[in-house]
Amino acid sequence: MADHSQDGDLILTPDELGKSAPTEIPRELPILPIRGVVVFPGTVVPLTIGREKSKLLTDAVLAGDRLLAVFAQRHEQTLDPTLDDIYRVGTAATVLKLLRMPDGTNSLLVHGLKRVGIEQMITTEPYWRATIHAHDEAADGGIEIAALAHSARQSALEIIELSPNIPDEAAAILRSLDKPSALADYLAANLSLGLVQKQELLETFDIGDRFRKINATLNNQLEILRLSQKIQDDVRKGIDKTQRDYFLQEQMRAIQRELGEGEDGGLASQIAELRKQVAEAGMPEAVLKEANRELDRLGRLSQASPEHALVRDYLQWLIEMPWTEESEDQLDLKLAEHILNEDHYGLEKIKRRILEYLAVRKLKQDGRGPILCFVGPPGVGKTSLGQSIARALGRKFARIALGGVRDEADIRGHRRTYIGSIPGRIVQEIRKCGVRNPVLMLDELDKLGRDMRGDPGAALLEVLDPAQNHNFTDHYLGVPIDLSKVFFIATANYLDPVDAPLRDRMEIIELSGYTIEEKVEIAKRYLVPRQAAENGLKESAFRPSADVLREIIEGYTREAGVRTLERKLGSICRGLAARVARDGAKAGGFEPKLVAEFLGPRPFEREMASNLGVPGVVTGLAYTPVGGQIMFIEATAMPGRGGFQLTGQIGDVMRESAQAALSVVRSNAKRWGIDLSRLSQTDIHVHVPAGAIPKDGPSAGVAMVSTLVSLLTNRAAKADVGMTGEITLRGLVLPIGGVKEKVLAAHLAGLKTVILPKRNEPDLAELPKAVREQMTFVLAATVDEVLATVFPDAVQPQKAGGRKPAASPASKRKAPVSAKLSAGSKRTEKARRASAARGGPAAKGGGGTGTAAAKRR
Repeated sequence: MADHSQDGDLILTPDELGKSAPTEIPRELPILPIRGVVVFPGTVVPLTIGREKSKLLTDAVLAGDRLLAVFAQRHEQTLDPTLDDIYRVGTAATVLKLLRMPDGTNSLLVHGLKRVGIEQMITTEPYWRATIHAHDEAADGGIEIAALAHSARQSALEIIELSPNIPDEAAAILRSLDKPSALADYLAANLSLGLVQKQELLETFDIGDRFRKINATLNNQLEILRLSQKIQDDVRKGIDKTQRDYFLQEQMRAIQRELGEGEDGGLASQIAELRKQVAEAGMPEAVLKEANRELDRLGRLSQASPEHALVRDYLQWLIEMPWTEESEDQLDLKLAEHILNEDHYGLEKIKRRILEYLAVRKLKQDGRGPILCFVGPPGVGKTSLGQSIARALGRKFARIALGGVRDEADIRGHRRTYIGSIPGRIVQEIRKCGVRNPVLMLDELDKLGRDMRGDPGAALLEVLDPAQNHNFTDHYLGVPIDLSKVFFIATANYLDPVDAPLRDRMEIIELSGYTIEEKVEIAKRYLVPRQAAENGLKESAFRPSADVLREIIEGYTREAGVRTLERKLGSICRGLAARVARDGAKAGGFEPKLVAEFLGPRPFEREMASNLGVPGVVTGLAYTPVGGQIMFIEATAMPGRGGFQLTGQIGDVMRESAQAALSVVRSNAKRWGIDLSRLSQTDIHVHVPAGAIPKDGPSAGVAMVSTLVSLLTNRAAKADVGMTGEITLRGLVLPIGGVKEKVLAAHLAGLKTVILPKRNEPDLAELPKAVREQMTFVLAATVDEVLATVFPDAVQPQKAGGRKPAASPASKRKAPVSAKLSAGSKRTEKARRASAARGGPAAKGGGGTGTAAAKRR
């Protein structure tokens, strides 16, 4: 007995249903199990009969009173159900019509009458027959029932209105049902519920509870339909607005054409204007092809489309790029030299390089732009020098600050698939300049970062390669851009953070620190007038003499550049400005005594190296990213078992250099008058002051050897001698880096003699003339030559093999020492320590190529 319902419930009028309903339900009725449907009283349901027992039952029913009871099966897959497989509450129904189908099934149309329940099964063959109990509905009445029925009716009517698939007759039937019980059963039969939920409504005998469940379901379906309708209305409004705008635009164009107007605001006129601008921009062939393709695409887009604005912006970038515009170079070498000398004092090497470039441009007009990299400590004028170069060449100047840049898109631009995408900084600056050959400064190249968004340094490889940058591609523009005419200048404080491939693409020009005399001239020519003007002073109000400037430089600054010096001069100018603003005409001009009043006590002492004439202390030279520094190396001995200790935040390389120095001293102890038996009973402690600052590098080797020899022979080293150089176990002195910075630091500290490796002799040519004239340089090839200078009366120079070496040219040039420290020096230990603390290195010391930044506590 496998029976199913057909699609949907039939709708009959109440009159038609009343004609088919019997007056009374018998106690015994045939039982028809049905699958997938629940028949409610008052509804007409089509059923498909396919099981043999069901066919026999329908034949018997049609031959009799046409009454039967239908009960829903619990599970549709049950083919031959038992009493336990059906629900115990069903509906008594009368058969309205039977149709025999060609496929062997019967189509049965039944009309539900009353709720019934099975009391006792009478027989199961040839079909089910049972005793049933009919449930009579309670009298419909009460205000609450009427209110529930009204709410359900209104919700159902709104659902019918919002649902396009429900026929209009359903609303008419709904309004014609007066009895609440009939309305509840009619709604329950037509709700979109599952079998279990509908069976639950059939088994709910209380009319109030039934309406509450029906109302909850109706409200849920109503909310879904309302939301769906709102979404459809929003979509329809959006489509209608787009179509409306399109039609209005077309009508407006037609009206303008009829009136003969110029269509200034129309899309066609805009595209025509863009085509004219593209044609006049002088784009290369590849760029012009891309621009025309985007123009054709723009013509197919509606102005209301978001893509329209993106394409217009892209075309505007292509039009505004200077594809052919160039500024004419000033090829007058004398004028360029005058401008460079006017803007900057010193820096002869860089000025010479710029003049060479101008000479080449004068002889070869189509030459490529150079790529220079200025490397030097802060405050030496790297950035301002770029502006002077642009002024000397007569070119536009642009600066790109690379400090902290971590995104590759800052260099190459964003792809147009991203919202808010723009070209990279290089393309932006070239467009601002309006020419394709500006002077473009990439400032702080060593401060570039890298993260998950890419490596900006790698993106610069193509930009800073003269062999490739004529075909640079920005991600936003997507067309080749010629950067070969651009004069690129990069700046960095030190080169170690810059990748080797990037360094290889640039011409490195190092800018060392200034001497005292150079700083005095720079202050007189540039810093003093600028600070006076910035602080509202007249030139006559602040005219410090050379001696006053030298006092400020030596006593209040300790730097390679002049940035701190300018700040100090600014402090004095502000103090003078306060006096003028307070006292008016009573305020006089600048007096030297005002330096201490405005700047306070001197934090630095010039003769800081003159108090170190004690055994176990020598002066070394260090190179840091911010310039050179002197570095004091101290050693002390105490009874022990031959231990060797190093302190002062010394790195691994410098620690190994100290171990090598100890081995050299022990291997040459007899020649140098050192008692080996004393070494085995003595602990040695070597310390480099400014212990909070990391130090590393091999160039403190000769200073380590000199310190140990001074300590173990109890002889004081010459106080005015500074030294640098790497040593080997054979006693050879190897070359180091940062010679100019170290020598300038020694000169500023008041040292008279500097010991350098002999193989660094070519580096002396880079020193300022004034420094070469005021200092003595000893070029040592072995440790013996170093010790002969440090202890001239105690140690005789010998070669590594024990033979006396020939005098070097540097030794012959060496000027005699003007004064020697006496053994009975009256300097106190307190004064010596204070001087050493003031002269400590300001950054990583001891290494020829130190790179870590200084950190003071």
